Amino acid sequence: MHSVLVTGGAGFIGSHVVRAFAAQAGANGAAITVLDDLSSGKRRNLPDGVTFVQEDIRSAAAAQLVREGRFDVICHLAAQIDVRKSVTDPMFDVAVNVGGTLNLLEAVRASGKLETRFIFSSTGGALYGDVDVLPTPEDFAKNPESPYGNAKLSVEYYMRYYASVHGLQTMALRYGNVYGPRQDSHGEAGVVSIFCERILDGRALTVFGDGEQTRDYVYVGDVARANVLAASIDLPRPATVDSRAFNIGTAVQTSVVDLARMLRDASGRDVEIEHAPERAGEVRRSSLDPAKAERMLGWRAEMDIRHGVAETFRWFAAEHAAAASAGTTSGAAASAA
Repeated sequence: MHSVLVTGGAGFIGSHVVRAFAAQAGANGAAITVLDDLSSGKRRNLPDGVTFVQEDIRSAAAAQLVREGRFDVICHLAAQIDVRKSVTDPMFDVAVNVGGTLNLLEAVRASGKLETRFIFSSTGGALYGDVDVLPTPEDFAKNPESPYGNAKLSVEYYMRYYASVHGLQTMALRYGNVYGPRQDSHGEAGVVSIFCERILDGRALTVFGDGEQTRDYVYVGDVARANVLAASIDLPRPATVDSRAFNIGTAVQTSVVDLARMLRDASGRDVEIEHAPERAGEVRRSSLDPAKAERMLGWRAEMDIRHGVAETFRWFAAEHAAAASAGTTSGAAASAA
């Protein structure tokens, strides 16, 4: 591997992916480029030694970078990540998540370097919907219940087209609810960061309904490692949309109320857990079957949820202390899923 492009590389997951490839680069001399419009990412999330390009993935300049860069690996994480925003503004969601991705895929095709490995960050929970089979395997029926999930699934079908017709080396990693250091308090798994910030501000933790709705929380370091492993495996023939898709999850269900208790224990602070009315249309239970990723990528989650949330809280506590000494506030969101 010689050259890697990470779109959205200054963001939460992307910056961990960048650092995972940078750690590997010492052994093989890989050059890493980050493409990010900084709408949510931060330059300070990036390590030294990477090339940074500030651009929107929908732009002609982004397409030119991909076309002329002829990268060996592209980890595509730049996206509109907020499910709620996709509901209120589905046109924007599809413009970024479908249009922006097609802009990059067309640039790969135009580059002539069809061996470029294109790793797409997809979704697990938002793709399968409320299902009876848990943990859910990749070939289970898709039933996205939001524009966000529909856009992610659309991209996966487009990638199968580019693989089948044009020979591109596309693949999808379907994440569970990713959490960890540098997480913003929005998006699919923002509940962890919101709870951390509320604890540090001395405010109650709000859960919707009875709090027994479950998610598959996967630590961001494990997700970053999955991207590195995906860069070098032999890909199967793109027979179906699921052939080159891999669930990146733990197969463990954790309820929101249990998550709140874990974080309260990790903090050592006796904050109140309060309940708000249930939100309509919310997926009740979710967990992903990662057996295929273990078999074909050699990947399995290494961080268990209790240790992961404790490590995440320690990071937020350090950030909170630094912000307090600088005279700023955390700006946490008001509530969590």
